Amino acid sequence: MANQVQKNAKAAQDLVPIREIRDGIVILKNGGLRALLMCSTVNFELKSADEQDGILMQYQNFINTVDFTVQVFITSRALDIDPYLETLRERADKETQELLRVQIIEYMEFVRNFVATEQIVSRSFYAVVPYGGTLAPAGGGTFSFFNKKTPTTAQEKFEEQRAQLMQRVGTVEQGLSRIGVRTAMLSTEELIELYYRLYNPGESKRNVIASLGQEQ
Repeated sequence: MANQVQKNAKAAQDLVPIREIRDGIVILKNGGLRALLMCSTVNFELKSADEQDGILMQYQNFINTVDFTVQVFITSRALDIDPYLETLRERADKETQELLRVQIIEYMEFVRNFVATEQIVSRSFYAVVPYGGTLAPAGGGTFSFFNKKTPTTAQEKFEEQRAQLMQRVGTVEQGLSRIGVRTAMLSTEELIELYYRLYNPGESKRNVIASLGQEQ
C-alpha cells in the first residue's frame, strides 16, 4: 500500500512542469523561464465611448508590439472571510456596550450565511511572460543549477536569460499600463504560494509558506 502511494505521488510530480522557482522566476523542466504579473481590472462598461475607443486602440497597439506569446489566466476560489470574521470577533469581545456587541455578533452571522449561500468567489488575473531559452548543456541532457562542476556558467546563463525575460516583462507592463491595467510581478514566495494552491486546492488557504517549511 505504501509503495502504491509513493508511486502515485511520483506520478503526480511528473505532471508538474516546474523544475525550480528562484529570484521571482519560474524555471520549467524544459529550460524555459516564466515571469508572472498580477493584473488589475478595468471596468470597460463604465467608460465613455471615447474612453472605450482609446482602450481598444491602445490594446491593439500592445498586441502589435509584442513578438512573443503572452498567456492570460484567471484563478477563482471561494472567498476566505475567516480573517475578517476573526477581526469582528475580537471587536465584539472588547465591546463594553451590550447592544453594540450583539449587533456585531448578528452582523458576523449575516456575513457568514450570505457568503455560504451566495458562493462568493474572489478572482485574480495574471499575465504569464515567457522566455523559451534552454538551460540544458551543449552536450545534451538535463542541466542542474546545482551542478558543482560548472556553477559559474550556470549562473551566468541564468542571469543572461533572466535579463532577456525582464525586457519582455517591461514591454508587457508598459503596454498594459496604457490601457489602465496595473501590474505587479510576483516574488518567489508569492509564486510558491500560487502554484501550491493551484496543485493543492484542498489545502488551507492560509499559512501556505509556513506549511511548506514544516514539511521540509
